[in-house]
Amino acid sequence: MEPKSLELGFTVRLWLVFLTLTNCFIFHSQASIHDYRRESFTPQSNALFFHGGSEGLYASKVHDSANGSSTDKPLKGKSFIRFEAVTFVRTRESANKQNEMQQNTGLVEAIIVEVKDRERIGDSFLKSDGICCTPELSNAGSCKLGEVIIHKKQDNAETPLRIKTFFEGKKVETPMSPQTVEINRTGMYYLYFMICDPELKGTIIKGRTVWRNPDGYLPGKMAPLMSFFGLMSLAYLVLGLIWFLRFVKFWKDIIQLHYHITVVIALGMCEMSVWYFEYANFNSTGTRPMGITMWAVTFSSVKKTLSRLLLLVVSMGYGVVKPTLGAITSKVLLLGVIYFVAAEALELVEHLGNINDFSGKTKLFLVLPVAFLDSWFILWIFSSLSKTLEKLQMRRNVVKLELYRKFTNSLAVSVLLSIAWIGFELYFNATDPLSELWQIAWIIPAFWTLLAYALLAVICLLWAPSHNPTRYAYLEGDEFDEEGISLTSSAMNVTGDFAAKREFPNGLGEDLEEDKRE
Repeated sequence: MEPKSLELGFTVRLWLVFLTLTNCFIFHSQASIHDYRRESFTPQSNALFFHGGSEGLYASKVHDSANGSSTDKPLKGKSFIRFEAVTFVRTRESANKQNEMQQNTGLVEAIIVEVKDRERIGDSFLKSDGICCTPELSNAGSCKLGEVIIHKKQDNAETPLRIKTFFEGKKVETPMSPQTVEINRTGMYYLYFMICDPELKGTIIKGRTVWRNPDGYLPGKMAPLMSFFGLMSLAYLVLGLIWFLRFVKFWKDIIQLHYHITVVIALGMCEMSVWYFEYANFNSTGTRPMGITMWAVTFSSVKKTLSRLLLLVVSMGYGVVKPTLGAITSKVLLLGVIYFVAAEALELVEHLGNINDFSGKTKLFLVLPVAFLDSWFILWIFSSLSKTLEKLQMRRNVVKLELYRKFTNSLAVSVLLSIAWIGFELYFNATDPLSELWQIAWIIPAFWTLLAYALLAVICLLWAPSHNPTRYAYLEGDEFDEEGISLTSSAMNVTGDFAAKREFPNGLGEDLEEDKRE
């Protein structure tokens, strides 16, 4: 089978994997609306436990004097958690054990707690891992038997907040009363559903909760990114305008590389704009339309891929040292396709998934291929840069050599910054497992966007269109002029003009052979 057919088959298989991942995760697109699709409680210590969600919430900007649990009040300036159609379903066996005339035959508790008060839930104050009240603690007056142990704060008796829902008689289902809990203090909030009655084992939950900040439905971690994407859209617009003016002014001297740079700038502008409008829509509606998010994710993946390919082909000397990439063109394109599929899958899972974090295995499965491909890009880029610099040094092309030295220095600085930031990111995640520093978490993805923009700006500066494109553009005869002169001048010192004429074609032949090998 021909190599091209093998590459095509491999690419098709990658697309099939990509589509499979998309189908697995695409239906979770509710964002700050936490859906419970008949999910089970899991045993934890002496209780049955279900994690209902967690988000960073800012304090409400306006407050009502009336009961804060009403669902029909204006939303503007309010921060809240709303329970909508939350229903608990126990097993038929558990229901049949109860007395039909008895009013309360099972208790489910919804507990809202700020992360820094998490130790107030359960028996942690007594250095025990118990969650539910035991007969001993009940006899001591510390808690009520059959309920979760909660130690109220002296200065604020409302937190942690407990909401009780009882099963009645032999009913299998019981709905939770619709209500809205207003948030009056900024913090990272967790919602837990807990059961202390062992006879309710096998109970499931369905329904949803809606979490809102004072300025919209964007989670606290994501809210600053909307403004950031707006500013980056303007930054790309300014860069694009400057580049366009130079492009038009020197359009007669444009080289192929300039078109590639123009495409990356345009993609960056579209990417930031689409992300801004996607976040703005999410902030106003509480949901993430699949179409807009898909466009944003695709723009982001395409732009990341083309940015890396641009760095690679520039490092190889495309348009400067060589007119084409030659035989390695297919390898470069194949690497780009593989990277796009891996990046698209990761972006889809991150942005079309539920707001709750995915499992560590899922993240690892998708992050590792992208990290490996990024490392491969870096190695190939610097390897190519080394060869390009060596070639320019041999040809004694001072102008192009200086250009590539500046580019190499800029790239080296960006790699060092990336390594340092990865170290910071690992430290940040390791020391903040419960997202207590959620208010500054947005700077982690923002840094990578800024670094990509800075590298693109450096390339635009170094390879800006000008009236003298020969300072960096590839021209036929470059090798002849530079190496031929070097060879003839050395020959003239030995045998004179005649020897120089004999060396002339040999110098050209060696150069041509070198290009063929490349």
